[in-house]
Amino acid sequence: MEPQESQDAPDGLEEQRAFICASFNQDTTSLSVGTKTGYRLFSVTAVDKLDCIHEGECPDVYIVERLFSSSLVVVVSLSMPRRMNVYHFKKGTEICNYSYSNDILSVRLNRQRLVVCLEESVYIHNIKDMKLLKTLLNTPTNLTGLCALSVNHSNSYLAYPGSATIGEITVYDANNLSTLTLIQAHDSPLAALAFNSSGTKLASASEKGTVIRVFSVPEGQRLFEFRRGMKRYVSISSLSFSADAQFLCASSNTETVHIFKLEQHSPSQDEESPTWSAYMGKMFSAASTYLPSQVSDMMHQDRAFATVRLNMFGLKNICALATIQKLPRLLVASSDGCLYIYNVDPQDGGECVLVQKHRLFESGEEQVEEKEEEDPEDGSPPPTSQSYAATVALPSTPPSSTTLMGYSEEGGAQTGDVIPEHEFAESPVCLDDENEFPPVGNQSN
Repeated sequence: MEPQESQDAPDGLEEQRAFICASFNQDTTSLSVGTKTGYRLFSVTAVDKLDCIHEGECPDVYIVERLFSSSLVVVVSLSMPRRMNVYHFKKGTEICNYSYSNDILSVRLNRQRLVVCLEESVYIHNIKDMKLLKTLLNTPTNLTGLCALSVNHSNSYLAYPGSATIGEITVYDANNLSTLTLIQAHDSPLAALAFNSSGTKLASASEKGTVIRVFSVPEGQRLFEFRRGMKRYVSISSLSFSADAQFLCASSNTETVHIFKLEQHSPSQDEESPTWSAYMGKMFSAASTYLPSQVSDMMHQDRAFATVRLNMFGLKNICALATIQKLPRLLVASSDGCLYIYNVDPQDGGECVLVQKHRLFESGEEQVEEKEEEDPEDGSPPPTSQSYAATVALPSTPPSSTTLMGYSEEGGAQTGDVIPEHEFAESPVCLDDENEFPPVGNQSN
């Protein structure tokens, strides 16, 4: 299949909407992009079509995070870098805003927790009512706000640097508000962290960017070690697992995106395939016992299973692995204002094939809004979205500590249904956009 490309944007449009940040949501079905004029939310559930489902106006958005496929979106602007705004974008209302003692560097979400990372502190909120549950003060200096939050609501593991000088990882249980373990991951400071979808694996990379390691959680045992390269140090910009945790992708400031396959090599496999490469592998393994530890480690590190060669160098980008239209794909959102979609061969790997290139800031494209309600049959005008002030004025009765309103992301709010709290760890908890984000007044921390 020949790669396709959407229409060129008119001169000056890309400059007008200069790219600042991008992030995929927790299940890689949506892409959020922050620009100098606002932010945009895209649906990435098809290869040949990129729907803009919402566009918000706000100057210089440098953080925008959407919670799964719900209407909750978190926005932070360079004009007010210490304030986090939480919006219900379908209703056009602000749920709440929080102000902090220093600039916000990153925000992470799952269905139970909202985590805000500052340079030397971390704030953990209950996402149902935005109550502040825990403040981790005097954390090691974290200039980039590096952290990762498991999307699995039953554990809500949080990972962040445990040191500013070496690659130590602190793994924190954000549900039970306690430290789980410390992992000595790298000799150099950390540059990237990512959990798999179940929260049982944690990938990390250091500032050198040559080696990527995967650890078990909560045990902290090293499971895999991959070598990205040897010739030069690079800056790893993103790590992301596939939904089944069989693959891990890594992007950097270079032109290459690497995909690694997480598979254990058993001795029986080598015995069953007495090939020349298997024979040489045994020879290297035997020789490594007599070599210095650094050389020995290098010989045991796996190389990339698949790669992508981007037509750019030095640009900021993020990558993610997703299943779109029943096939595995690699998504790369780049600061050149484009989303690239590649096919991935899960059997043989190799060079991935570009199948689609979408421009994120097209001219004259129709904005596809997700409809909340159909028009009433009696012809009466649909209800208008209330302002934040009007919403605050309404009496709000947040759910009790024992029950929460149910919600289906496919079918919408299930009025009157309740989910017992003890079932949270047994089945997915979906958020009720209408009832589980009650308005909260301005807060300061």
